[in-house]
This record gives sequence, C-alpha cells and structure tokens, in this order.
Amino acid sequence: MAGISYYTEEGLQKLKDELHHLKTKGRADMSKQIGEARDKGDLSENAEYDAAKDAQGLMEMRISELEVVVGDARIMKDENVDLSKVSILSTAKIKNVKNGMVVKYTLVSEKEADLKAGKISYESPIGKGLLNKKIGEIAEVTAPAGTMQFEILDITLE
Repeated sequence: MAGISYYTEEGLQKLKDELHHLKTKGRADMSKQIGEARDKGDLSENAEYDAAKDAQGLMEMRISELEVVVGDARIMKDENVDLSKVSILSTAKIKNVKNGMVVKYTLVSEKEADLKAGKISYESPIGKGLLNKKIGEIAEVTAPAGTMQFEILDITLE
C-alpha cells in the first residue's frame, strides 16, 4: 500500500487525528491492559495477556500503515481541480444510458469514499470509468453486474 494518494484537507486531517490518537491514548491504554493481564499470573496460560498482545500488534500495524498513508498523502484543493473533465474532487452528474437514471458522484480517495454521501473512490470501477471524461462523453464501466454506460451531463465542484 504505497504511493501517492489524494485527499481533501478534511479527509487527511481525520487520518492524522486517528494516527495521533493511536500513538498517544491508544498506546497508553494498550500498555495498561497488558500490565493488568500480566499481573493476573502465569503468562503461559493467560488468554487475556495473549489477546492484549495480539491487539497491540494490530494497533502497531495500523499506526505503521497510517504513517505511510499520511506521509504519501497530497491535499487536493478546489482551485486545482480542472472542470473541463472529471477529476479527483470534481462532482460528475451522470446519466445511466440504459435506464435514464441520473446521479451525482464526487470522486475522492478510497479512504474518503462514502456512497450514501455520493462520494466514490476514483479507484473504483465507476470512478476509473468517469476519470478524465468530458461533458457529453460516454463512460463505459465494467462492474460485477456487467458493462454499463454513463453519459457525463455536468462537472462541478460541490
């Protein structure tokens, strides 16, 4: 999981906040849990101690992962978004050619994707299909349900 990823300022701040929380409170809480489990006696038969050590390992993996993501993250600003084509942070109003259904999707990073909020990853099948398309063009998207076609109706910042 290496390489540059693009985030909104808000999305990157959430990752930084999680990283800070894990490195401070998370580590302190984990040490306390391990200490309490250790105090309960024989470590060779102490399931609580084993579980706490496993949880600590998972938390440290998450910290390492977040450090890489935050280190490789780039912030996309609205003024850098090219509205002549669908790009990261732009909102595309699209029409399903087959059934005429119109929807709006904003392209964001994988970690910021939230389908209920109309935010899809630029790495998803639909996101990849829409990327760099212009108004009036047809995006062909190969999804598990088959190939779909979407006409780009409008590109905005929302």
